[in-house]
Amino acid sequence: MTAKIRVAAAPISWGVCEVPGWGRVLDAPAVLGEMAELGVTATELGPPGYLPREPAELKKLLESHGLDLVGGFLAVPLHENPDAAVAEAEDSAALFAACGGGMLVLAAATGLDGYDERPTLTDAEWSTLVRTAGKIRDIAAKHGLATVLHPHVGTHVETEAEVERFLADSDLPLCLDTGHLLIGGTDPVALAQRHPQRIGHLHLKDVRGELANAVRAGELPYAEAVGKGLYVPLGEGDVDIEAMVRSVAEAGYDGWYVLEQDTALSDDSPVDRPGRDVAASLSYLRTITG
Repeated sequence: MTAKIRVAAAPISWGVCEVPGWGRVLDAPAVLGEMAELGVTATELGPPGYLPREPAELKKLLESHGLDLVGGFLAVPLHENPDAAVAEAEDSAALFAACGGGMLVLAAATGLDGYDERPTLTDAEWSTLVRTAGKIRDIAAKHGLATVLHPHVGTHVETEAEVERFLADSDLPLCLDTGHLLIGGTDPVALAQRHPQRIGHLHLKDVRGELANAVRAGELPYAEAVGKGLYVPLGEGDVDIEAMVRSVAEAGYDGWYVLEQDTALSDDSPVDRPGRDVAASLSYLRTITG
């Protein structure tokens, strides 16, 4: 495979997460600076509040590191209080658009802290989820952004059955996250091949299959699995990254390939570990894309 791809990064690869108590959070200038040193030219925003929410300040910070903004991730409950979800999404969409971003990556949060528990939805709540996602899509479009639904561990679109149900009930495209899909029980390559025209954005992760199986079986909480090394550099885990990249490229996907290796840093974690892992993933991508 020789096609060039557009590669971006995300702060979660440096341990920056919206979950309370996730771990040590590195300073934004250090994270963005390391992205730039690695040759990355674009990033997603990270959790609300990590980077500045004032457009001029955010643009200045990103430009100082030579980074463009891809967009950002937003996990909000879609199955209840649609007005609140839409308002929060509009606030993020306006910020993304003002800073040159083009993508709102939406996840169907449970409303609970973290991703270790998820209540079962009623059919009525599912219908509300689908309608709210559509409303957010329309609001984001007014700001010039595309919206994708991100199947994610510990949200209301996690399992293969839920992914397929959402695709049947909604016309939103997906953020195909290779790690979260595999953990939730979906082969990401097969999903991309079944629904090539529904892939609107791509998060590249690699995971250790035995830990993914333990999370899926309820034997290991998700956050604990991350701490045990659930995510590994691309090419070192059990996701067929090469087949994934080849499949979406052959189907005509021309969007960003966002490196996302969810990391949780303890106080004694080496601060250079995230950068080393991202560098290894970038090296692997170069070997399969030319």
